[in-house]
Parts: sequence; C-alpha cells; structure tokens
Amino acid sequence: MTHFWLRHETKANEHRCSLLPSHASKLIAKGHTVTVERSPVRTVPDSDYEAVGCTLVAAETWPQAPLDAVILGLKELKESTDVIPHSHIMFGHCFKGQDGDKAFLTRFKNGGGKLYDLEFLQDTNGRRVAAFGRAAGTVGMAIGLLVWSYRILHPEEEKPTPPLLDIFQTYEDLVKYVVSISEKAIEKAGRKPSAIVIGALGRCGGGSCDFAVAAGVEKLARWDMAETKVGGPFPQILDYDILVNDIYLSVAGVPPFITKELIARPDKTLGVIVDVSCDVNNAHNPLPVYDSYNDFDAPTTRLSEGIDVVCIDHLPSMVPHESSSEFVDALLPHLIEFETSDVFKRALAIFEEKVVSVVGE
Repeated sequence: MTHFWLRHETKANEHRCSLLPSHASKLIAKGHTVTVERSPVRTVPDSDYEAVGCTLVAAETWPQAPLDAVILGLKELKESTDVIPHSHIMFGHCFKGQDGDKAFLTRFKNGGGKLYDLEFLQDTNGRRVAAFGRAAGTVGMAIGLLVWSYRILHPEEEKPTPPLLDIFQTYEDLVKYVVSISEKAIEKAGRKPSAIVIGALGRCGGGSCDFAVAAGVEKLARWDMAETKVGGPFPQILDYDILVNDIYLSVAGVPPFITKELIARPDKTLGVIVDVSCDVNNAHNPLPVYDSYNDFDAPTTRLSEGIDVVCIDHLPSMVPHESSSEFVDALLPHLIEFETSDVFKRALAIFEEKVVSVVGE
C-alpha cells in the first residue's frame, strides 16, 4: 500500500488540490495512508480531511516526509537547488523544453527522486487520463469576456482590468458573474463581443466555446487543425474581439498564428488575447507577440499594439472546487492502483527518458 502526502500549494492564488476529502476516504478504504498538510488556501477546510481519517501535519513539511511517501501536488515547487529524494505527482512543466527544465530535473536526478508528471499520465492511446483542460478553457473565455468588458467600460485606463481574485463554487456562478459585467459593456458598445477559439475540438476548446455560448457570444469562430494546417499567420484573427488559444503544443510546434507585424495593423478588431496554453517560454509558441506570464493579481499585459494579453497558467483556480472534483474523479482509479498502474509506469518511463535527454547520463 502507498503513503500519499498531499502538500500545501504555495503558488499565489492557487486554491485547487489533487485530492479532496471524499477521494482521500476512498484511498484509505483501500488500505492506503493519507497525510495532508494544513493549508489556509485550499478549496476545502483541513477539518474535512481529518474527519475521513487523514493525518494532518504542518504546511510545507513534505521535505521531511518519509522517503517512501508519494508527494501529491499540482503546481510548481518553490525555487531551490535542494535535491529531491521523494516521488512527486504534479505538473512539472519540464518535459517540453521549458525554461528551467534542466535545473529542475537535476534536482530529481541528484536526489534519487521521481516525477510522475500529471500532464503525461496517459492511457494506451496517449490520451491524458485526467486533465483540467475543460476548466481552463472555460475560465479562459470567462476572463477574455471580462477583459473585453473592462476595456469598453474604462477606455481611458491603460490597465482597465482589476485583480480577478473572486472564486466561484460552480461554472454556472461564473457565467452569471461574467454576464453581469458584460451586459454593461454591451449596452455601452451597442454590440456583443466576437470571439475566435483555436483548438476548439479539444477539451480546453470545448470549455471555451460552451462558455462563450452560455454567456451570449453570437459571433464565435471554432478553429482547429483543419483551419490551421495551412500555416499562419492568419489575418482573419484580427476580425474578432477576443482570441482564445486552446491548442496542445507539441515539441515540434506550429507556425505562428499571429505576429507582431500582423497585430500592428490599424484596422484590427482584436483587442484581447487569452493564451490558455501558456507556452510563452516555449521556443515554438504560436503567439510570439508577448514574453511574460500574468497572475490573478495582475491579469493582463498591454502590448504596444493596444492588445491586452492574458497568460495565467492556473486558470481553473477561479472555480477551484468543481474543477478539482472533476480532475480527481478521473485520477483516483489510478491512484488506488498506484503501485501496479500502467499509467504511472508509462509516466515514470517518460521521466527517466527526459532526465537522460535533458540532464544527461
């Protein structure tokens, strides 16, 4: 049986988790042990874990956990040069040529630890077994509509979008909130916003498109590989108020969808770009017009061309409980069978391959 250790998330405004109390109780019922770090920011209170039989410990004590404990998390660890001796289940963001990949993988290699990257937990067909994709696409479109609205309502301000620190229990609650803001902007502008979603047939794209429809967007372009296979840049993108990029970027990459030269055109409608894919530090980023991440405290970057860019790499944290529940529902069967799971065996093989290719023998 496995000892799972749920760590406190240290990323700012991260409220999701990779194990809810209802799922922890099922692990315990199967004979596993669950330790939970106390967390003031997690979407559920610590007491709910204690009530189902988890052992509570102080936040950020996982480095002192028994070496056989498997550390459960979501987002990145705090920057450090300390070696990592434990096995971690998390989004490592270090297998696709991202900045800092060698340093991070070196910590595992030198410490003897293992990384089971949540992005690479795949079935036999190479499809991810658990993903926040739909939630990310949903929130991405929501924020795109909010940014468009604030630009209309406060055109005199260079950064009209305020911090987006509200969290919502359900996607329906988020729709109601966005509509309450966008209705004011629509009344002032005398028209509804238009949007184009690239990667519309995937989980992320489906979330974006469904939210757009629920929020009343009438002019919605749904692009996928059929529309982008000829290679960009694509001047048609300039005809929409909002671009939401939901593609899954392979290492090989794709030609740019837009360029600085293209978006400099004065006749554009485009005013908001939401890069749900967040490949800003990937050499093959198909939106090479910006160079930095955002967060919920400062959600936009204003380009010199007058476009507001959103690149937040944990969008589902805006709806933390519902998105976590969906994710862990899919992950749980594989956690239960962790020691024998082919899904985790394949993920370990990918990690070992990346250590050799990125760090060296």
